[in-house]
Amino acid sequence: MHLLRSFLFALLLAVITVPYAVLAILIFWLPPMTRHRLITSWVPLMMWVIRHVLGIRYRVIGADNIPAGPAVILSKHQSAWETIALQQIFPPLCYVLKRELLRVPFFGWALGQIPGIAIDRAAGKDALSQVVEQGRKRLHEGLWVAVFPEGTRVAPGVVRRYKPGGAILAKRAGVPVVPVAHNAGEFWRRNAFIKRPGEITVSIGPLIEVKGVKAEEINRRAEEWIEGEMRRLFGHHYAGAETQPETAARVPD
Repeated sequence: MHLLRSFLFALLLAVITVPYAVLAILIFWLPPMTRHRLITSWVPLMMWVIRHVLGIRYRVIGADNIPAGPAVILSKHQSAWETIALQQIFPPLCYVLKRELLRVPFFGWALGQIPGIAIDRAAGKDALSQVVEQGRKRLHEGLWVAVFPEGTRVAPGVVRRYKPGGAILAKRAGVPVVPVAHNAGEFWRRNAFIKRPGEITVSIGPLIEVKGVKAEEINRRAEEWIEGEMRRLFGHHYAGAETQPETAARVPD
């Protein structure tokens, strides 16, 4: 049954995404925020498919922590699910993403028409400059910026080093940080074709203000809250991690 659900989801994903990609290319001349609104109408369609075909639901804890104005979201990254769902949970947002994703047929073409922050990860320190420069512009336009500080998807119970790019952007733009923890990887694992039904819990933490705080401390507070919340809500994934923190809970870049 899981295989059948996953196959049907993949089919519907292609059927829905291709027309949206064509639409995205055709409306290149519209203002950025108009393009964003039209193209991201894809999100509620896919969330409906995810719920009713894959059987994956979600609940949100701490929604009252979402501020009225733009902010930088620092989120755990375990699957493709949160790249879709965060757009439904939060106000209009964009992602920091790898520039090579824009070359993916259809999906990448559409992604390129949405105001975002595409970086060259091979650029080293210049990549951080790209995040800050483009991120401040997006925040000024009224978009939120979502960053996955671990840099890539990680399996449940695994922690990678939190990179400071998102915290530096928030500090220089003068906007707060919203930390987010979730367990999407339990049901939608990295690069896994088969998804399992269940309920994902998304926990939104208290705002981390940036005034008078160094970027390194902002990043540390975000990591501390996210990883603490992961252990509080999903402790079964971290069994034994306290005794072997460098091997059981953390992997190198």
